[in-house]
Amino acid sequence: MRPVRHRVGLTVLAVALSVLVGSCGNGVIDESTDGVPPAEATGTLRVLLPSFPPSTKGREAFQKVVDDFHKTYPKMKVEPDFATYKNLNEKMSTSIAAGIPYDVMVTGVGWVQPFASKRIFEDLGKYGVTPDVIKEKSTAALIPAASYDGKLYAYPLVADARAVALRKSAFREAGLDPEKPPTSLAEIKVAAEKLTKRDKDGNITRSGFDLASATGFRQSFTTFLASTGTPLYVGGEPNFDNEKGLETLLWIKSMINNVQPYGQTNAAQQPLVLTGEAAMGIVNGGVDCSAEGIGQKNCDDLKFFRFNSGKEIEYVGGDLASIGSRSRHKDAAWAFIETLTKPTTLDAVAKLNKKIPAYKDAGNSPQAKSNPLSQFVADGLVYAVNENEVPSNWLEMRGNFDIQLTQAVLGQKDPAKVLHNLAGQSR
Repeated sequence: MRPVRHRVGLTVLAVALSVLVGSCGNGVIDESTDGVPPAEATGTLRVLLPSFPPSTKGREAFQKVVDDFHKTYPKMKVEPDFATYKNLNEKMSTSIAAGIPYDVMVTGVGWVQPFASKRIFEDLGKYGVTPDVIKEKSTAALIPAASYDGKLYAYPLVADARAVALRKSAFREAGLDPEKPPTSLAEIKVAAEKLTKRDKDGNITRSGFDLASATGFRQSFTTFLASTGTPLYVGGEPNFDNEKGLETLLWIKSMINNVQPYGQTNAAQQPLVLTGEAAMGIVNGGVDCSAEGIGQKNCDDLKFFRFNSGKEIEYVGGDLASIGSRSRHKDAAWAFIETLTKPTTLDAVAKLNKKIPAYKDAGNSPQAKSNPLSQFVADGLVYAVNENEVPSNWLEMRGNFDIQLTQAVLGQKDPAKVLHNLAGQSR
């Protein structure tokens, strides 16, 4: 299915640009409420967001946001579209093509620059929010991701931070010291090979390291490369078609089907080290140590650390809220974002998604204090890295990376040529 998502990534920008420049669309759009007193404003505020799971708890949490918003805009309807990051592109492109754009759109790291450059997102400066202002309100890790050309086009909601975890018992069993975790790629490979278990036929029964890359290697490549002190992009220009980039890709290639089977995942979609299916691996931003989760015994067996092949890093994505430039309710959209970014709301979103609220003192948030992994990643936001300053065609490049890096890892294409091709496609 990856090629389909790749085409959608191309479509959304092409369609959006053509609609913005040469058409008003064919959909039915409310009369503008901008400038109308909030108590008198009517119409429908369309909200696209992956931040609230389409579960009972997710819908209840979202309804609280709506109820709060209605204190200011009592006559406006709110129409939510509970997207996922897998179908976000498709929903946005369909909406724009139909001429019924969303008023509020929540996207992620790497999305703001492509959409802001095509004037699909509104500059939040007109509401008094600039990169300088947001520094006093939000975690610094997500400010570059929410900015374009010196202006702020999105408000950070939650940080999706990743760490690395090991099983202490597995380390001791393999004769390794769990209090001295491997942090560089070279050290991790040596330890992972010792930790990998196989059956009599040589099949891996416990992975030595979970790269968390069952459906593509873009994020893991970005993470491992950053740990060498090499950002994926600098000023929108590719920074991976070099010695460090090749070393990183070859390292990934040397790990797959050596310490972890390609495509390994589990039915619960949990990090494999939390379930014991891997002795070490990448984990997301939270763990449930209760009896309903993995249990306290399993939690006590975990130790968390960060990659460091020259630079200590923590991969950080996140949810970012923007106003659609073609919205007829921009003032109401901003009021909704203000409601969405209240600390109590962000605490609820963080808990629902095992992420960290993106407000200033995230280390003291309820989510951070609720479990050891969330506390660890919250304290590590100062080490945040991600794709950095992506090019304007990044939504296309996301799919390109996932497809072509996989081809290199599986030996279908030459790794050096793959990196060279991706660099050329990025320009």
